[in-house]
Amino acid sequence: VIMAVEEKPRALQTSDITQKIFQVDFHIGVAAAGYIPDARIQVDNARFFSQGNKMTYDESVEVATVAKHLADQSHQFTQYSGVRPNGVSLIIAGIDQKGESIYVTDPSGTYVQYAAVAIGASSEDVNEFLEKYYDSNMGLEDAASLAIAAINLKAEQKNGTSHIKMAKITAGSKTFEKIPESDLTGYSQNASKFSS
Repeated sequence: VIMAVEEKPRALQTSDITQKIFQVDFHIGVAAAGYIPDARIQVDNARFFSQGNKMTYDESVEVATVAKHLADQSHQFTQYSGVRPNGVSLIIAGIDQKGESIYVTDPSGTYVQYAAVAIGASSEDVNEFLEKYYDSNMGLEDAASLAIAAINLKAEQKNGTSHIKMAKITAGSKTFEKIPESDLTGYSQNASKFSS
């Protein structure tokens, strides 16, 4: 599973402020689009829920269960006056005993499973691009290159990889890992084979 985001920090901002990829559990990550402070609250909620599941059942939580929990939490904020809905969409991705899973939640509380998906600005065009080039049999390197090509399709900065952050969860390790920028440079060179 690959998660990739475009981060656009201002010149004097620290990179932590614009963080859009988060680790929830050792086998689950979240990518966010929208109002990032709401994403941080949702991620903290997911972490607490995941830890509670581990303490109660002595097993790791399933990706679908975390997605449903976050969707339910978002939906509750649409039910009452005096509170505003969460202003963030999330991609919840991971690998559990059922295999690879990618879910998207939105502020309404809906959650949907995908094989590959984009959220945020220009997501409609990027999703069409993914539909054209995504192959369920592609390896990690091709998936990472496709993610870079998809981001650069509508990104303001199209050269280099300094504007891209990426994480992976592999079937072998089932562990969330951020991908270093040195690896992104290699994936970026292969991204040209996915041309729109």
